[in-house]
Amino acid sequence: MVPYDVNDEKVLQAIRDLIFTCGGDNTTFESDLVTQLIQNSLKLLFEGHDTGQLKLITRAMKEMRYAYRIFNRYGGMRRVSIFGSARTPEDHPDYLAAKAFSKQLAEFGWMCITGAANGIMKAGLEGAERDAGFGLSIKLPFESIANSAIEGDPKLITFRYFFTRKLMFMSHSDAVAAFPGGFGTMDELFEVLTLMQTGRAPILPVVLLEGLPGTYWKDWQEYVNKQLLEKGWISPEDKAFYYIAKSIDDGVEHIQNFYRTYHSSRYVKENLVIRLHHPLTPQQLDKLNDQFAILLASGRIEACNPYPEENDHLELPRITFQHNRMHLGKLRILIDQINAF
Repeated sequence: MVPYDVNDEKVLQAIRDLIFTCGGDNTTFESDLVTQLIQNSLKLLFEGHDTGQLKLITRAMKEMRYAYRIFNRYGGMRRVSIFGSARTPEDHPDYLAAKAFSKQLAEFGWMCITGAANGIMKAGLEGAERDAGFGLSIKLPFESIANSAIEGDPKLITFRYFFTRKLMFMSHSDAVAAFPGGFGTMDELFEVLTLMQTGRAPILPVVLLEGLPGTYWKDWQEYVNKQLLEKGWISPEDKAFYYIAKSIDDGVEHIQNFYRTYHSSRYVKENLVIRLHHPLTPQQLDKLNDQFAILLASGRIEACNPYPEENDHLELPRITFQHNRMHLGKLRILIDQINAF
């Protein structure tokens, strides 16, 4: 079979007709994106992909589409992802701490996202209670049944691939809480820190918690200081990406404080736009410019109106500046300063 140009007008018209037949509006930007998905799917026919590769692409696409559909039903609520060991016993101080932490945040209107196994994951779901919890299960040879706190819930989503599961954790989280765990917990925590450090994910509060009298995060911090910081593998400001909480109350307060004045942020071309719950004064803007000039590619940090490209949270006050896309740890510290005003 000779490959056909998927950009040919005949192909494009056939795709538009298909979208219209399925009830879509083929004149919108969203339909343009769906058109590109169909075009890319057609290219798979002629690019020499083997069956295993095609299965992976197809299954990953199905997992993402289904998971986004479930999460989209619960928009407008803050969500915390909870990481930790599946092996933690139910009478362990870490288990009790995770349950208490999740319960406190749920009382402030937060939802919980965690895995669907036992241990810390079950504790987080028990604390949030059924209406406020998402369970992201992963198919494993030794772990395939959801815990009793999420089993049968429509917010239980099962994944074949870790990468699609991690995407859902990150793309739907407003905060991350990590409790002691093994390889999987460290993998999830370091991925969150790496994505923020490299600017590939929005900055959000990351709290490290455990039951008392634990030393897990104290020992972890010693490793970070000795093996990463002292050897120059991370910068001093990178430690601002996480917070070791002194207690459950302290961890909850840290997350709540992150959104005291700061609301959210996004890039509009080269400009970073930070949305706020209330405006900053000229004196406060001067202080930010004095302290965080290292973040500026040019110009100053200034108050602004919504850009034409923005379509959400238009009622909120904003500040903006040309970000050089460097020193992301300093950007995390800037958010703390905004909240401290």
